[in-house]
Formats: sequence, C-alpha cells, structure tokens
Amino acid sequence: MGMAVAADTEGLMTETLIATVARTIRIGDVAPDFAARSTKGDVTLSSYRGRWLIFFSHPADFTPVCTTEFVGLARLKAEFAALDCALLGLSVDSLYAHLAWVRAIEQQFGVTVDFPIIEDPSMVIGHAYGMIDAASTDAMAMRSAYFIDPAGIVRAVTCYPPNVGRSASEMLRLITALKAVEDGKGFAPEGWQPGAPLLAPPPGGSDDVAEGADWFCRELK
Repeated sequence: MGMAVAADTEGLMTETLIATVARTIRIGDVAPDFAARSTKGDVTLSSYRGRWLIFFSHPADFTPVCTTEFVGLARLKAEFAALDCALLGLSVDSLYAHLAWVRAIEQQFGVTVDFPIIEDPSMVIGHAYGMIDAASTDAMAMRSAYFIDPAGIVRAVTCYPPNVGRSASEMLRLITALKAVEDGKGFAPEGWQPGAPLLAPPPGGSDDVAEGADWFCRELK
C-alpha cells in the first residue's frame, strides 16, 4: 500500500513512504522504501541497495542511553565501513534537534556521528516499520534495529526497551555473522566471532546423517 505524507505546511520536509505494511516487519520481508530528510540531506532507503544497512530507531535526542549508543556506533565507523555496512538512524525529533545533538556529542565525547539521522515527526516511518505501536502517541517505546541485506531484504530484527541500550559491538558482530552465512553453507553458533568455525547445516534426512556422536552439531569443514 503506497502512502505519501506532507510533514508540515511550510514545505520544510516531505516524507514519501513508498511501501508500507499493516503488520510488523519480519525477517525475510522486503524493507519498505521511503524518502525523508536527514542530517546528511534527503535520503531514500532504496539508495542503500547493493550494500548492507542497519536501519535503527532511538526514542529521543539528548537522552543518556541514546547518546551512549551513538557514541559507540560512531567509534566503530571503520569496522562497519570495512564490512560495506551503512548506518541509518531515525527518531521523531526534528532535523534541527538532530543537528544540535550531533554537535553536542562531538563537543562532549570527541567523536563524529557522520551517518545520517532521519527526522520522523509524523511517525509515519516508525509506524510502517512497527517501531511504534499503531495506538502510540509518542516514540518512547522504540529502540528497534533492522539489518537489511544488499537486495533490500530484512535479515535480522532487534528491539530493546527505552531504558536498556544496545551494544554497538553486538550489532557489528551480528552483521558480520549474517555476511558469513549468507551463502547458505554454514550456520553461526552462539557467540560466534569472525575467524571462528561455522557449523554445518543440520542433516536433511536419515540418509544425510553422518557417523559419529556429534552428527547433529558439527563444525563446517
């Protein structure tokens, strides 16, 4: 279902939500496209096709937990870039609040947040992605992240409460693991780290069961 929303009467911003869904985005769904204003100019989700993307929301600018998350992500800039993974943030705060917050983070913590942060004051994008409940009048419940592959398919989803911050290093580990298993030849075990062995896929049937007591959980050769 297509949707276009004029966000204000002065023409300061127009968000175009090209694809929306009536339910929460799930793993395997195509990520709904949109156009919106950000701290780096106008962006569309489809412009990230061809590379991995972490699209994530935060409850509000100038809040303690969100600040630590953005500092952590900014400090891992080189690591995400090495994976050809872009970062794209979102909150209901205005573009001007985003810009002021980014400057304050740089002054206070000495790190530069140079990935785009989208403004979503009408909560159209947040509602379309299920980041905000349809009956909600504010965004304090949203701390969601969507891990989107180069074809625009959602490969993982995380959701945290407002009072618990996400781990930037775990977000990096998850995107690394998703890339490691994208060819379908192996599975990433609990706590998997880059360079560690992957697991062999489970047997497809009795004819595929290998010899040995560990037939159900083996490292990939």
